[in-house]
Amino acid sequence: MDLRKLKTLIDLVAESDISELEVTEGEGKVRIVKASAQQPQQMMYIPQQNVQPGNYSHAAPPVQPPAAVAPVAAPVDDTPAGHIIKSPMVGTFYRSSAPGSAAFVEVGSAVREGETICIIEAMKLLNEIESDFTGVVKQILVENGQPVEFGQPLFIIGA
Repeated sequence: MDLRKLKTLIDLVAESDISELEVTEGEGKVRIVKASAQQPQQMMYIPQQNVQPGNYSHAAPPVQPPAAVAPVAAPVDDTPAGHIIKSPMVGTFYRSSAPGSAAFVEVGSAVREGETICIIEAMKLLNEIESDFTGVVKQILVENGQPVEFGQPLFIIGA
């Protein structure tokens, strides 16, 4: 199931009176549950291992007055100028469609708006991420197989 279908399903659940929707497409399965102000939040308790019982009360360290702080120079921004393509979701970043196959783009590759530049795997779904800018890849900011957050910069595209 692609990202557009998933967003449409989320919008449908949010705008309707249903509280839960489960869709199976091929081998993929998606379950969307609407959060309600009336439902209590569920908490999960995970016991810690290797914790020894004992008296853990410790006095707080004494507060030290702050030392004089020397002015700090502004950090140098060594990021190449250009259009930043950010992650539209949380997931795992992949530069190619399969292990061992060629990457969608490399530094120096020309890309067109709408061209697939990477894949982000989220909840066992592979989502193709398309360029929203036409230009040349100046920098790839994420390593293959690395987890990414929503809004995290992935690529810098120059004109």
